[in-house]
Amino acid sequence: MDHANYTWTQTFILAGFTTTGTLRPIAFLGTLCIYLLTLAGNLFIIILVQTDSGLSTPMYFFISVLSLLELWYVSTTVPTLLRTLLCGPSPISPTVCFLQLYVFHSLGMTECYLLSIMALDRYLAICHPLHYHSLMNRQVQLWLAGSTWVVGFTAALVPASLTATLPFCLNDVAHYFCDLVPLMRLSCVDTNWHAHVHGAVIGVATGCNFVLILVLYGGILIAVLKLPTAASCAKAFSTCSSHMTVVALFYASAFTVYVSSPGSQPKGTDKLIALVYALLTPFLNPIIYTLRNKEVKEAVKRISNRMKIILWETS
Repeated sequence: MDHANYTWTQTFILAGFTTTGTLRPIAFLGTLCIYLLTLAGNLFIIILVQTDSGLSTPMYFFISVLSLLELWYVSTTVPTLLRTLLCGPSPISPTVCFLQLYVFHSLGMTECYLLSIMALDRYLAICHPLHYHSLMNRQVQLWLAGSTWVVGFTAALVPASLTATLPFCLNDVAHYFCDLVPLMRLSCVDTNWHAHVHGAVIGVATGCNFVLILVLYGGILIAVLKLPTAASCAKAFSTCSSHMTVVALFYASAFTVYVSSPGSQPKGTDKLIALVYALLTPFLNPIIYTLRNKEVKEAVKRISNRMKIILWETS
């Protein structure tokens, strides 16, 4: 393809959200509060899992890895959102733009794989309890967690590199961060082939992992229904409810934006839906995994009592 006759843009402009007057500071402060609470909540889970021996299980190890991912994930896009809310449309260099695109999609695909690993963990714990600790030993946990990051960051190279090689004649990005669909709308050339490749790569990452999660939870459902008492069934389901809630939030928004064709959504819809998986889901994850979890509440009590003893001894 000959790109010699095209004008290449030197700077992209992130349009963000059109907020004016009193709405702009309110939107900025609200987003900033959610961002800070998201950072605090996910840091709290990581520290709690690392410091309390009662949470030294595979399930909580993977939850802490998810929290680490969410810290990076939310910090990839929210600072640019805050800047556009505060200052209006903001310039961003192509290098930073494509780096943001790559990191954002790397983390998104990593989360897809991590959520399926967490479903596998619950499947082994419920369906193979006698062999669970030997199958999910520390070495296996580290290998599984590490592989999700390697695969996620490798798979994201395809859509990011293809988008970065496009010639861009326009520079107004109708989004608050650099994402695939808004960037492809700015290209000088037809992007249908690129859209098909992006859909295939992201579709495989989301679709295959989602199917795997459904299969694993199907196995869990069959095993749980065989349990002798209703109390046993309720206890088994309670260990999965938080994960199922997170999966539903993440995949519903991801499928809406990335698996559908780029032209099927009204302009501007993608950035509204992006708020769900890029800001709301990382914010809700710590709440979902703590407020509905008796073991986490007990760990918080143990840490609090330990801190009281330390303060009493030092006073």
